[in-house]
Amino acid sequence: MQDWLEMSAGELGRGIAAGEIDPLDLTRGYLEAIDAHSLQDRIYARTTPDRALAEAEAARERARAGRRLSPLDGVPISWKDSFDSAGIATEAGSGLLKGRVPERDATVLRNATAMGTICLGKTHMSELAFSGLGYNPSTATSPNITDEAAAPGGSSSGAAASVAFGLAASSVGSDTGGSVRVPAAWNDLVGLKTTSGRLDLEGVVPLCLKFDTIGPIARTVEDAALMLAALEGRAPADLRGSRLEGRRLAILQTVALKDMRETPLAAFNNAVDRLADAGAVISDVAVPELDEAMGLSGVLYTAEAYGLWRDVIEANPDAMFPAIRDRFRQGRGVTGPDYVAAWAALDVARKAWNRATAGFDAVLCPTAPNVPPNLERLRTDNEYYVSENLLTLRNTRIGNLMGVAALTLPTGTPGCGISLMARPFGETALLRLGAAAERALA
Repeated sequence: MQDWLEMSAGELGRGIAAGEIDPLDLTRGYLEAIDAHSLQDRIYARTTPDRALAEAEAARERARAGRRLSPLDGVPISWKDSFDSAGIATEAGSGLLKGRVPERDATVLRNATAMGTICLGKTHMSELAFSGLGYNPSTATSPNITDEAAAPGGSSSGAAASVAFGLAASSVGSDTGGSVRVPAAWNDLVGLKTTSGRLDLEGVVPLCLKFDTIGPIARTVEDAALMLAALEGRAPADLRGSRLEGRRLAILQTVALKDMRETPLAAFNNAVDRLADAGAVISDVAVPELDEAMGLSGVLYTAEAYGLWRDVIEANPDAMFPAIRDRFRQGRGVTGPDYVAAWAALDVARKAWNRATAGFDAVLCPTAPNVPPNLERLRTDNEYYVSENLLTLRNTRIGNLMGVAALTLPTGTPGCGISLMARPFGETALLRLGAAAERALA
């Protein structure tokens, strides 16, 4: 069974198809591993054993009858606690939503279930998804596989931990400013940020609807592709035959490389060298308009987040972690004209980005400029918490602001990822490129 827990989702699916792995035994094994794990309460907000075992029994019968629904039929996965699950609490890491029990599954959970995936349970997260650090004193702070004293990355912290610690074959998170990619990078996993609008947000607890996206955290690029297909209810992208030779990759200059910490910068440069050795054509690209766009984040994010949550927060402000509550309240001073002007400026920056990057297959940058920060210092030093949170999300936020698809891959240096950003709705091409890059970086 331990071998199964270390296998990728794709490998597990192939084992089920070949009759070598029983979905019910596999699911029981995962549930037993979760129950026995010393960190389970910091990873899972709650498990769903009754649902999981019923789904696994149905998957077993389909496998025996040769009627599997998808390559992941019978594979157990976890869900961030911002995805509604019928009859099971969905609290988004916040005391504000304590006891909230939805009546139906989120659309993407329904899709994935219809494709045969097994729901193991709901994972911990940053409160209301408004932090890239993953530190959450309101509920629980998930562990980091690379450093037990460090932050896990957020906001999909438990989602990443469930995969990194072998307690789910893959997981589903959300990404508004980096919430899939940061925890994936800090836990040496693959994370996919999909294009805004690609996946249905119905039944997902919102943060900023204009930037919210859904994406998988996984062990491999293949798993990310299989998970994306399950979330959409379709056949997966074909990753066979992908190559790096002759692919044009651009290193994003200026903002993405400023104030880099030594370890992630060295990891990024080493990864770029390996991509070049594998045949990729590497050059630089600069988008001056991006600097202004980054400065708009404080208006765009806080205004929408506070607008969505103002009444709930102000009805019970003491239920929140103060640092998160204060971040929401930054939106109080944003006027309507400020918000409209910021979006107009962002549209200009997006057009400039599209022009500058049109000739490249992907744009590269370090996933995070820093390594996972120390948890104890985050607990005791508010200034450090604020500065590290902003730095953590700086590079990933580029992908959200520019409205692109983005993929983070492990570099081989613990806690350090490299991001590939591609055109909007270009996930299939990005995943094929990512599969080739993954082989070069292995």
